[in-house]
Amino acid sequence: MQRLMIVDDSSVIRKVAKRILSGLDFLVSEADTGDQALMHCQAQLPHILIVDATMPDALEIIAAVRQLPGGAAVRIYYCLVEADLKSMMQGKRAGADDFLIKPFDRRILTSVFGHLSKTLA
Repeated sequence: MQRLMIVDDSSVIRKVAKRILSGLDFLVSEADTGDQALMHCQAQLPHILIVDATMPDALEIIAAVRQLPGGAAVRIYYCLVEADLKSMMQGKRAGADDFLIKPFDRRILTSVFGHLSKTLA
């Protein structure tokens, strides 16, 4: 089962995303702070990491995960409220692989992550 972590300070976002992504056969963990996310990642890296861009330390979380042993293999999604080029470039420079725009729903999450639950090793 693929591990996926959601890092977002909104409990509602984490709860909704966890419910949907668990239904896609991911083992979903949550973190509401950067420190909590890094502690989880140091214990066991997820295959996929979703980091909310509005968190004050979002870029630092991404960069720190990339520096962990095995961190280069984590697929990191930088979650933005709007497709802002400056923010997207900052996310890319920090090490994000892709972007996710909020608000998201079941259709969007299924479209983005549905095939990944079975293809990642």
